[in-house]
Amino acid sequence: MPSKIKDQVVTEVDIPRFMGDWFVIASIPTPFEKGVYNGLESYKWNEEAKRVDISFTYRKGGFNGKKGEITQKGWILDDNTKSHWVVQPFWPLKFDYLVIDLAEDYSWTIVGVPNKSYVWIMARQSVLSPENYQLALKRLTHLGYKVEEIQKVPQNGDKP
Repeated sequence: MPSKIKDQVVTEVDIPRFMGDWFVIASIPTPFEKGVYNGLESYKWNEEAKRVDISFTYRKGGFNGKKGEITQKGWILDDNTKSHWVVQPFWPLKFDYLVIDLAEDYSWTIVGVPNKSYVWIMARQSVLSPENYQLALKRLTHLGYKVEEIQKVPQNGDKP
């Protein structure tokens, strides 16, 4: 693993524990994520393909807005830490996906990209405590992310 990436990721991700639903609490959004409500990232291990099947579901423009879904495929690049993946939203586009912080109890996580243009703060619940949110922002500031570009994703507790 390149040292610039190794310095950004957690030392270990337990893939079975990481699988499941993650509410997107805040992000530096991609163009596809602007104006979403109830953003939910779901991970499922695909044993046959040896990859992570990813589904991002959301409501566009409001809690009652049109439901949308983006599916992606993810491959774990670092077999030791399992914190560096490559994700493909559609062929041929692929991008690095870094698990840069993760609560010990897997209740929240931060995922980013090496050039720091995008980041996602996610939690198992639709809310994240103010203390953990500030901790996430502090970590992102330390890593050089532009925290002023982070936008909270409106969540009302419903899954899209």
